[in-house]
Amino acid sequence: MSFIAPHNRQLFANLVRREVRGRYKGSWLGIIWTLITPLVMMGAYTLVFTVVWQVVSITHYPLFILTGLAFWTFLTGSMTVAATSLVGNADLVKKVAFPRQIVPLAAMVSQGITAAVMVAILIPLNLWLMDGSRLVMLLLPLVIVASCALVAGLALALSVLNVFFRDTEHIVNALLLPWFFLTPILYSFDSFPLATSHEWLLDLLKYANFATPFVLAIQDTLFWGRMPETSVLIYIVVVGAAVFAGGYALFRKMQRDLAVEL
Repeated sequence: MSFIAPHNRQLFANLVRREVRGRYKGSWLGIIWTLITPLVMMGAYTLVFTVVWQVVSITHYPLFILTGLAFWTFLTGSMTVAATSLVGNADLVKKVAFPRQIVPLAAMVSQGITAAVMVAILIPLNLWLMDGSRLVMLLLPLVIVASCALVAGLALALSVLNVFFRDTEHIVNALLLPWFFLTPILYSFDSFPLATSHEWLLDLLKYANFATPFVLAIQDTLFWGRMPETSVLIYIVVVGAAVFAGGYALFRKMQRDLAVEL
């Protein structure tokens, strides 16, 4: 694909650096804030669900939350910044000839830095604290590649749609909170109250929400130390590839009129 051609790599790297520096310009802690936010969320949800309400009994619950947040912050952070990336770089897009895909993908990579740091911290912690099999962690690269394909496809689609339909970014922001609570980041389906009496509802929550299988896959490989369900592995590979292909095709189709709309 042309956006990774050697003569475009420097521009891509510059856009990533500008995105990261611009986000934390004037901040004393800088990029450390990318870790503080998930840690604050982890602390708050641990307090609420294990102390105040006492509805969760997962061992090493803070670690469980962070494992899910590693994917969630990458997914939603990339969607949010990618949606506004082309509009925010309108002058560059209109005046310089280069593959436009670089812009939303650079925004996505800037968010991936946080997820990469979180995973790098989680791997030794889980190896130390958890009792599951260490061998299943060999599947982690597959989960990461499938997740990156999913997020890249969404980033490309949302960035170009927001140029033509400016409500796109607001719709995404409005959906994030309810979507978060429908995704098993704070709870496990293993102890879900409806797991035995309403299996069809559990399947609906598991597969209709496309983020759920990706969260389950990273939790199984990184936290629980167990083999993900075959259906989950097939799902993340197929959906990840399909979303990337669809997002890339949509971007290619709509990018012809970007300069006019911007």
